[in-house]
Amino acid sequence: MLAALKEGKTTEQIAAAAAPKKPVTPTKPARAKKPAKADADTRRNFLVLLVATPFAFGWSMLAGACLAATLGTLRFMMPNVLVEPPSRFKIGPPSDYPAGTVSTKWKAEFGVWIVNSTYKGQSLVYALSSVCTHLGCTPNWLEGEQKFKCPCHGSGFYITGVNFEGPAPRPLERVGLRVAEDGMLEVDKGVKFQQEMGQWGDPASMVEIS
Repeated sequence: MLAALKEGKTTEQIAAAAAPKKPVTPTKPARAKKPAKADADTRRNFLVLLVATPFAFGWSMLAGACLAATLGTLRFMMPNVLVEPPSRFKIGPPSDYPAGTVSTKWKAEFGVWIVNSTYKGQSLVYALSSVCTHLGCTPNWLEGEQKFKCPCHGSGFYITGVNFEGPAPRPLERVGLRVAEDGMLEVDKGVKFQQEMGQWGDPASMVEIS
């Protein structure tokens, strides 16, 4: 202190120099603030999405319902067209059907068998309906056993169409058959003939082979 006085310093200067210095507090870096406009845009976009999503879903459902209604109306206005095979059709000349044979050529398309066989001593060509007289199933022609056999309930029919086994109550039905003006056999499914009613004697139910 004496040395300081000798140097000409005042007591206040000496006291200030002797006082302990306060530690310097480091300043914290200032945080970067997000732009207020960016925050506002984010909130606005979220609100728009929150509000618009239900409306978009609702409009989609409404559009789908309108489309379905339009298609239903168009379908209602269109007529139901059921394509059925003709009741009359030609199947070729009698020579295409040899004696003692059953042709299954027209079964799938027209539901008939063309048979050339003998019935009550007459050589005939006739068309049998491929509908079982039990419950309407479709029998099969078994060449090896020479009979029609129904796969549903086991009804059996001779080549003539007469039933002989199973639950079928009556023979198969014949459909109309004639020789057309051009010499071709013509089937007429609009006409049916039942054996139990004596209709197999009708000339329209068969074609005699001389």
